[in-house]
Amino acid sequence: MLELKACLMYALGEAARRRLSEALTARGMRLRHLTTLALLAGLGPQPKTVLAARLDLEVSAGQDRQGPAKAGHVVCAPDTEDHRRVYVRLTPDGRSALDHPAADVTAADEDLLAPLSGPERDQPASLLPRLHADLGAS
Repeated sequence: MLELKACLMYALGEAARRRLSEALTARGMRLRHLTTLALLAGLGPQPKTVLAARLDLEVSAGQDRQGPAKAGHVVCAPDTEDHRRVYVRLTPDGRSALDHPAADVTAADEDLLAPLSGPERDQPASLLPRLHADLGAS
């Protein structure tokens, strides 16, 4: 199995997810919560259905009791032109909440990349975003 790149990437992804999830849980945040905030910070307000699709969630999953809305990190409001459409917007508290887990993300990255030298660490940093961007094209 170790020669299968997809299996190795899956195992690394799971290890990264586990480490980051543990750190975020200690802050009272879930990985999905962080992902939602980061997506809204990067793309701006999103229709609820589009956001759910980007996060691979059911629209009703956005009603998560421990989610960003309950924490005051996002607000949902009808579109001013089409009241059937609901937009999810990042609040100032949500933007601030993104600052706190940054150290956790960095620590998880450092932990996973620890066996690599400095120049070797730069390779995944440049290659992974390209691979990820191609996922949307297929």
